[in-house]
Amino acid sequence: MSGTSESLLQFPTDVPIKVFGRNDPSFRTTALAIVERHYGAYKVAEQLSKQGTYLSLTITVHAKNRAEIDAVYKDLVASEQVLMAF
Repeated sequence: MSGTSESLLQFPTDVPIKVFGRNDPSFRTTALAIVERHYGAYKVAEQLSKQGTYLSLTITVHAKNRAEIDAVYKDLVASEQVLMAF
């Protein structure tokens, strides 16, 4: 590529964000609050799955652009409650 960044996503689009943390109510509350702060006007859907002492959240948001996705990801991984996000 010649210095241009390409994306397979066509915006606006629904984007699933996968977030992992300890199976603790504060993790769930914190992760959802961060996403809702970025996407206040958008409906946030979640899918929960438990594996031992960890919890996996799949939160689907309707993103207008790549910058929105980058900003919410940055805030999620900065949280002490979140072990991993992608």
